[in-house]
Amino acid sequence: MKKLTHFYWIGIWLFVSCQTPETQDSTTSILEDILENKDSFYYLDFEQYPKEKKALPIGVFDSGTGGLTVLKAIVNFDENNNDDRSEGADNLLDFKQESFVYLGDQANMPYGNYSKENKVDLLKEHIIKDAQFLLSNKYYASNKDQSYKQDKQPVKAIVVACNTATAYGKDYIEGFLASANTDIKVIGVIDAGVKGALESMEKDEDGIIGILATAGTVASKGYSRTIEVFKKKMGYTGQIETFQQGGVGIAEAVDEDTDYFIKGLSKPRSTYKGPALAGDLLIDKTLLDIYNFDFDQGKMLCDATNPDDCSIMQINDSENYVRFHLVTLMEQIRKSNTDNVLKSIILGCTHYPYLTKEIDKVLGELYNYQTADGVYLYRKNMKENVLLIDPAVNTARELYAHLKRSNSFSPDGDINKSEFYISVPNNGNSLIKTDQNGNFTYDYKYGREAHQIQEYVKVVPFSRKNISSDILNRFQKQIPYVFELMQKFNAENTKTSDLPIESRI
Repeated sequence: MKKLTHFYWIGIWLFVSCQTPETQDSTTSILEDILENKDSFYYLDFEQYPKEKKALPIGVFDSGTGGLTVLKAIVNFDENNNDDRSEGADNLLDFKQESFVYLGDQANMPYGNYSKENKVDLLKEHIIKDAQFLLSNKYYASNKDQSYKQDKQPVKAIVVACNTATAYGKDYIEGFLASANTDIKVIGVIDAGVKGALESMEKDEDGIIGILATAGTVASKGYSRTIEVFKKKMGYTGQIETFQQGGVGIAEAVDEDTDYFIKGLSKPRSTYKGPALAGDLLIDKTLLDIYNFDFDQGKMLCDATNPDDCSIMQINDSENYVRFHLVTLMEQIRKSNTDNVLKSIILGCTHYPYLTKEIDKVLGELYNYQTADGVYLYRKNMKENVLLIDPAVNTARELYAHLKRSNSFSPDGDINKSEFYISVPNNGNSLIKTDQNGNFTYDYKYGREAHQIQEYVKVVPFSRKNISSDILNRFQKQIPYVFELMQKFNAENTKTSDLPIESRI
């Protein structure tokens, strides 16, 4: 039986000993299952892992479909010469001979809420299972299948295309891989985003870096801590301040999480979890003119005709979520009485690049917003054109640098053989609880406990059965090359050969 290394147990002891009682946990149960329990679904025999890894695909995972914006940056990347790997674009895609395996853990998203619900240990378990999927050969052809397939290739590197998963889980994946005595590289998006924000400034420049991220990423302080580290490491001497805003509801609306967005609604509902007129995420009625919410076509849900008369107010639109959180961020900065100026905002969630047009639009409105007596409310604290930092491009650079440094480029791979998978509730597990739409209920999703090792989900190929037409239309418009690769996966790959024609993307 494979034994966990001394290095690993020391790492776990150090982690547990440094935690408060409220956050103390370890992911030893799932890791023991993966490394030691040969009867477990999650077991991986690393002694049989391919020794020659060049021809293997690159794994990319996220809590949902937002990570596809990172994959977009990778597959469209061209900053190097493909003949000699020297710097300089040559109009040939740098990763055209690499294939990718993408996983969106849609059933368990949003990851950003686990810390709020005091379930960080459960979140880490999900993250380890994401990595396990990429490293394994298992998947289900459909959510109705009782037996799994075993013809998926394992991966040679892992890109954690999720800010929350990077903040809470990258170190654990790295420790897990070290304990398995494998040299598989793990790349996260937080370092990449911080480098991008700092590199947009002069070394002695003052400024504010805004961080718009999930509540979980904000709670982790992953970005603010990393900015402090890289400021010193990269020699920045200016007064750089950070202000964070947890964008609850933005990613969820993009991925159509029904706790935050339901298309076609016309009145408020009891299951809503987003900002409201009461609770922790407070819509401030005195700021309605600044929010400038769009109330048309059910984009805001209210129990009165006039917004000023609402006693219940719920957001039901991605741009309106953006409006709420950007106003809240600018109010934070204004009320801090700082003289510093917002220069950039790190899009600290992979879903947010889908909404750059909306974010730019709202920032422009806030820059030009005047009070009744003609005072520009926010101009003192923001540039006219605030730079949006998408960590995805820097993530692509880091991945390329790793493949070059380790001589790991595929000699004859094909990007058109990339594969796309998504998690769905495992209806074969009698313990799970789903709502009328077939999704985990909120209470079940965040009420589970870690270390109860079971298959909550099945991981299946992307198809029209598990991704809505609205989301696919967005993919086609905003990430067209990735969308084309999805289509090829559905049309040409043997792993999707049983998909009905009408279910193919």
